[in-house]
Amino acid sequence: MTTGNINVSVENIFPLIKKFLYSDHEIFLRELISNATDATLKLKHLTSIGESKVEYGDPIIEVKIDKEGKKLHIIDQGIGMSAEEVQKYINEVAFSGAEEFLEKYKDSKDTGIIGHFGLGFYSAFMVASKVDIITKSHTDAPAVKWSCDGSPKFTLEETDKAERGTEIVLHIADDSTEFLEESRIRELLVKYNKFMPVPIKFGTRTETLPKPEDAKEEDPAPTREVDNIINNTQPAWTKQPADLKEEDYKNFYRELYPMQFEEPLFHIHLNVDYPFNLTGVLFFPKLNNEINLQKDKIQLYQNQVFVTDNVEGIVPEFLTMLRGVIDSPDIPLNVSRSYLQADGNVKKISNYITRKVADKLSSLFKENREDFEKKWNDIKIVIEYGMLSEEKFFEKADKFALYPTVDDNFYTFEELQEKIKDQQTDKDGKLVVLYTNNKEEQHSYIEEAKAKGYEVLLLDSPIVAHLIQKLETGKENISFARVDSEPIDNLIKQDEEKISKLSDEEKDSLKEIVTATVPKEKYTVQLKAMDSDAAPFVITEPEFMRRMKEMSATGGGGMFGMSNMPEMYNLVINTNNELVSQILQTKTKAKQERLIKQSLDLARLSKGLLKGEELTSFVKRSFDMIK
Repeated sequence: MTTGNINVSVENIFPLIKKFLYSDHEIFLRELISNATDATLKLKHLTSIGESKVEYGDPIIEVKIDKEGKKLHIIDQGIGMSAEEVQKYINEVAFSGAEEFLEKYKDSKDTGIIGHFGLGFYSAFMVASKVDIITKSHTDAPAVKWSCDGSPKFTLEETDKAERGTEIVLHIADDSTEFLEESRIRELLVKYNKFMPVPIKFGTRTETLPKPEDAKEEDPAPTREVDNIINNTQPAWTKQPADLKEEDYKNFYRELYPMQFEEPLFHIHLNVDYPFNLTGVLFFPKLNNEINLQKDKIQLYQNQVFVTDNVEGIVPEFLTMLRGVIDSPDIPLNVSRSYLQADGNVKKISNYITRKVADKLSSLFKENREDFEKKWNDIKIVIEYGMLSEEKFFEKADKFALYPTVDDNFYTFEELQEKIKDQQTDKDGKLVVLYTNNKEEQHSYIEEAKAKGYEVLLLDSPIVAHLIQKLETGKENISFARVDSEPIDNLIKQDEEKISKLSDEEKDSLKEIVTATVPKEKYTVQLKAMDSDAAPFVITEPEFMRRMKEMSATGGGGMFGMSNMPEMYNLVINTNNELVSQILQTKTKAKQERLIKQSLDLARLSKGLLKGEELTSFVKRSFDMIK
C-alpha cells in the first residue's frame, strides 16, 4: 500500500474548494458524471483508432444510493486508471487528465471530451467526508483503490475489481445527507445530466409488455424490470436540421419544458463550426406584451453537460426572452464551469445568434407574410426590443418589422410611408405618424382621426415610447403623435390656423371662468379655434412630457424621476363651439359652473379618466339635467 501527500500548491486545497471554488455544492454530481462521461468517450475514441484493444460495447454510467451505509456511488465502464495515472491525475491537482488528452488528440475529430479542469473531481469533498476511487484500467494494469478523508493525506493500494472502469464512492458528510435522498439525486440528474452523451442509469423501472395472444382479457399484462435511463443521449441540437421534422422539434420543446402547454411559434436551429463551435435550438414562445418574463429559459451546455440557465452575455439581452438550448465548447468558463469569463469568442457568438435570428425572421416574413402577420403580436416585443438595443438587428428588422393599424392592416415602415404621405404630411413637409396604445380608452380620438382620413397605428408594447424615439432620430422628417396628444385639427397642421369667433377680451374672460372651476393641479387650460362641430372641451396629453414619463418608467430615455410625476393634462377649449359661447354668455354663476363641470366630465369620460365617486356624481348630475 502506498501513502503520501497530495501535491497541491496551497497547504490544503479542500477548504478552498468547499468555500470559494464552487458556488453551489450540488454541482459535485455534475462534475463526477462529467468525468465518468469523459472516461467513457476517451475509451470510445481509443478503441476507434486502435490504441485500445478492449471491446467498447454499450457502456453506461450508473448512480446508486446506499442510504444505510451513507454512501453515493458513481460507476462508469470507461477507460479506467492505473496506479500511476491515479497518482498523476488525482494527486497532482493542477494536471488535468482531460486537458492532456485533448492536447494529445487535438487533430482528431469528435472526441467529445467534456472536462477541461482537473479540479472537477475534488468537488466531491464539498459533500463527502471521505472519497474512494476504485478503478481498473483498460490495459492489463492491476485495479487500485484510492482513499482520502479530505485532508492532504491519501492511501493508494491494489484491489479486486474485475471490470474495467471507475467507481467513485462518496461517504456523505453529516451536513449533506440530502444527497442520500432518491428524489434529490433524481432532481440533480434531470437538471444537469438530462442530455449527456452516455446513458445514465438510476435505479430500475417497471416496463409493461404486450399480452400474449392466448391471454385472457382479465389477465394482467406481463411486466419486467429494466434499467431506468434518465437521459436522452442524442437531443435535437446534436443532429443536423435536415434529419429533423417539425414534430421532432416540438417533441424536444416538450422535453425541455414539460410544464409548458403552449406550442412554440417557430424554432431556429444553430449550427456553426467556424470560427467557433456552437450548436443549439432556440424557440419563439408566445410572448404578447410581457417584457418582464422569466429570462432563464435558455439553457447553456458544454458538450451536452448543463452549465447554467443564465446566458447573459452569450445571448443578446433582447433574445433572453426566448427558450431553448445553446451548446458550445468554446464558451470560456471558470474552473467550476459556472460563470462566464470575458472573452472575444463570447461577443462573436452573440453576434452570430443575433444574425441567425434576424435571418430566420426575414425568411419567415418573405415566405409566408400572412402567417407572419398572425404571429406578430406574439413576437413583436422581442423584435422591438432588439431594434432598440442592437443596431445591426435594427438594420435587418427594418425590412420585416410590422406596424399594425387599429383596423388590423399591417405595414412595413416603407409601406406605411407610402400609404400615408399624401394625407399625413404637415405644412413643414414632415410625415406625422398617428398611433394609439389603447383602442378602447382612446376610441373617440381614433374615430375623429379616421374621419379625417388618417391611418392610426396600434402600438401597444411597453417599450413603444423608446421605439418611436429611435425611429424619429433614425429616419428623416418623421414624427409620431398619439391621437390624444392634441385636438384632431392640431395633430397634423396643414393649413393656416382657424379664426376664432371670440374676441380677445371674450377669450380672456372665458379662460378666467374655466380656470376658476377646473382643478388647477391637473389641467392646463388652453383656448383654440377649431371646427364649430368639434367637441367643446377636449383633454389631451402633451406628447413630449407623456413620452418622457413612459420612457422613464420603463428604464432610460427619460429625465430622472419623471416616472413619479403626477398626471398632467391639457384642457383644450374650442372657442368656435356653440356650447362654449353659451357658457360665456350665461349670467348665472351656478349654471356656468354646472355647464363647465358637465363638459369637463364628458371630456374626461371620453378620455377614460372618469371613475369611482366622480363617475357616480356625473351620472346623477346628468339625470338631474334631463329631468
